[in-house]
Amino acid sequence: MKDSAVLQEYVKKKHPVVMAAQYLFIGIVTLLVLFPFYWMFVTAVKPVSEIFTYPPTLWPSEFHFNNFIAAIKETNFLILFKNSFIVTFSATVITVFINLLAGYAFAKFQFKGKEVCFFIVLSTLMIPIQVTMIPNYMIISRLHLLNNYWGLILPPCAEAFGLFLSRQFMSELPNELIESARIDGTTEFGIFRHIILPNSKSLLSVLIIFTVMWRWNDFQWPLIVLSDSKMYTVQIGLAMLNGSQYINWNMLMGASLIAILPVLIVFFIFQKQFVQGIASTGIKG
Repeated sequence: MKDSAVLQEYVKKKHPVVMAAQYLFIGIVTLLVLFPFYWMFVTAVKPVSEIFTYPPTLWPSEFHFNNFIAAIKETNFLILFKNSFIVTFSATVITVFINLLAGYAFAKFQFKGKEVCFFIVLSTLMIPIQVTMIPNYMIISRLHLLNNYWGLILPPCAEAFGLFLSRQFMSELPNELIESARIDGTTEFGIFRHIILPNSKSLLSVLIIFTVMWRWNDFQWPLIVLSDSKMYTVQIGLAMLNGSQYINWNMLMGASLIAILPVLIVFFIFQKQFVQGIASTGIKG
């Protein structure tokens, strides 16, 4: 016990050796995380002759920034970007709204069969997405939503992961606030709007980041639903750059860098509350 107390005191004092080890570890992890992005950029601006050289060059002999412009023209990137933006924005709004409402119901309402219903919802996480593709496609086809934004947006909107996070987070919110609002005559939706939402900002950040990342990077479902090239999304456009005989790595890496920018922007906007939201959800049941 005495040795443990001495070690804790040693760490608390931020000994230079401990601090140096911490900064070294953080630096190594940062380099490992950022290196793939750096390599994508270097590959995008390299001359074609340097892409397959061995050993690989970490810095290009000359920069070809026109590869980014060529990638945009080759894939009609502006149209792809517009389609992905409409689908991602609409799907994020609907998905987050459903998750928050359902999470509030499971966390703060008492009704018969609540735990059974929640268990059934969670069990859907174990069902591979490939199992539901054919039924979803048949439904979308009969509703005449093929090659339509709503055919891309609606099927995955009600999902269990976000509902689980919402329920776990809202279970920790004080019941006294809700009961006081009910005594004052506030409607349930008014409670949700004026009490639940203002106290769930960190949860909201987590849901937005995960939903945007998931829907923006979705490739399989748009590939199944869409046959009209005017409705293609960014991920399908990137796949179009993979030729059957030859892959233009310059354009592919350039387009990929542009494609990840929206996700990075959303993450940087909500990053302050992202870690807090992750720490507050999914731990306590």
